[in-house]
Amino acid sequence: MLLKELSSFASPLSQGQVDKLKQLTSELSAVQLAWVSGYLAASSNQGQTASAPEASAAQTVTILFGSQTGNGQGIAKELAAKASAKGFTVNLSSMADYNVRQLKQETILIAVVSTHGEGEAPDDAIELHKFLASKRAPKLDQLNFSILALGDSSYEFYCQTGKDFSERLSALGATELLPLVECDVDYEEASEQWLESVITAVEPLVETSSASVVSIDSAKAAGESEFTKQNPYEAEVLLSQKLTGRDSDRDVRHVEIDLGESGISYQVGDALGIWFTNNEALVTEVISGLGLDSSTEVVVSKNTLSLQQALTDKKELTQLYPGLVTAWAELAGNAELSAIAADKEQTRQFVLGHQLADLISLYPVKIDAATLVSLLRPLTPRLYSIASSQAEVENEVHLTVALVEDERAGQARFGGASHFLASAEEGQQVKVYVEPNKHFRLPENSDTPVIMVGPGTGVAPFRAFMQQRAADGVNSDSWLFFGNPHFEQDFLYQVEWQQYLKAGDLSRLDVAFSRDQQHKIYVQHRIAEQGEAIWAWLQNGAHFYICGDAERMAKDVHQALLDVAVKYGGLDAQGAEDYLEGLRSAKRYQKDVY
Repeated sequence: MLLKELSSFASPLSQGQVDKLKQLTSELSAVQLAWVSGYLAASSNQGQTASAPEASAAQTVTILFGSQTGNGQGIAKELAAKASAKGFTVNLSSMADYNVRQLKQETILIAVVSTHGEGEAPDDAIELHKFLASKRAPKLDQLNFSILALGDSSYEFYCQTGKDFSERLSALGATELLPLVECDVDYEEASEQWLESVITAVEPLVETSSASVVSIDSAKAAGESEFTKQNPYEAEVLLSQKLTGRDSDRDVRHVEIDLGESGISYQVGDALGIWFTNNEALVTEVISGLGLDSSTEVVVSKNTLSLQQALTDKKELTQLYPGLVTAWAELAGNAELSAIAADKEQTRQFVLGHQLADLISLYPVKIDAATLVSLLRPLTPRLYSIASSQAEVENEVHLTVALVEDERAGQARFGGASHFLASAEEGQQVKVYVEPNKHFRLPENSDTPVIMVGPGTGVAPFRAFMQQRAADGVNSDSWLFFGNPHFEQDFLYQVEWQQYLKAGDLSRLDVAFSRDQQHKIYVQHRIAEQGEAIWAWLQNGAHFYICGDAERMAKDVHQALLDVAVKYGGLDAQGAEDYLEGLRSAKRYQKDVY
């Protein structure tokens, strides 16, 4: 029926036909809409002269995103919407889904890309990043491009992936429409300005085209929740229960949250975004430490509210950033802090080890409420790996949360979100949203063996994995490596793992309790001990997963895997690296590290 209607439309379309088309397509899925767009594009090319395809290609704006947490995807979608509203033909795609061979055909490329870890490309962007740096990358003299780089200035390699893309495209002959824009954690204002600038820069390149463009307002993609980072769901805490023993040196909580009638769905491997409020005592300490009045009115994002409310709900108090340290050093006129601010590594270490309240007590300044608020970053949600499967818990979502705590100068310091969740009582409201992670998924073939390495709270997604496998009746081999300081105090979900072993759902469990003997034993040591068996599993097609600390654990486990490939696979060092890279490309080596 739809095909018959479409074939009756003349080209170019009249306004009446455009209205009719919107009506016809209002209920279509994303796949069907893509087919319609392709049909219309093909139809619009019929009967044109030989030069017409060039005009059509020149007017296509390709927008790519590579994002670890979804921020880049959100910006790219917003840009696509603005470009479509202008009448541009838009090709919006994740870098992971983009065919690199198409690059030499592009004339306008807009990319939004984040940086992960120590200057590494996010999972979505790895293949394109590698391709641009390889000898296979073509000359791109015909290409015009602009890059928005997302990053966190607290890290050494700030916006490195965006810089890499910009430099490499330029080296291949492409023309930069706008200088590279680098965005920190508080990216909203800078990205909004970039969006407008990009549209303005692109317009002269496409406005001369005579091809018809039909913009179809599609419904949200199937399975996409109406609740997002910008529009979270107000859920209810059901339980916040301590998992570690009374004599443990850490406080790890099992948190259960009720999603109610929200209709929110998630897959195992996804993360949950938690919006939190700052602790009242901490807010009071900051305000009193600066001698300010909590009722003073300030403006945050064009809204007027009290300083107390701004610091509680809107501003980041538990994480510093380099720009704040530099600004504070200038305000304080303190030589010691100035020396720290002038050295990148010292600044990085200072930021990791201090909060705003520490800055105030160590380096007193005279500052007014408006200036303080302007210096602080916006409060941002924290992401936690989901520790449950809806196949078992239905409209609940479970988390495994380690309370971040420290003591400085006799004053307790806590992580913002972890303290919020650890202190939560039954019935407390919490704003949440699901952050999909398609790069941390169980194998599509349920017969595939899985090896899971999750020390500490890194075990969270593997609890979800096991719930899902048990619910699906999967009986293929599974192997868990878990580690923590002490068996008696820190064996998270011990009873559940033993039940899975007894039922045959979990094939093997290797544990490393680092402080239960004189010499420390970690998960990487257990991997080395079981190297021959691990190699056999990998040769049998096993998928290998790591979740947890990126700074040390993930690197140590990676090295242990390389050693296994050398010792039991007979590979040299480069061959081992290539082997693991092959596993990663085949989605058989996946990491969820932080």
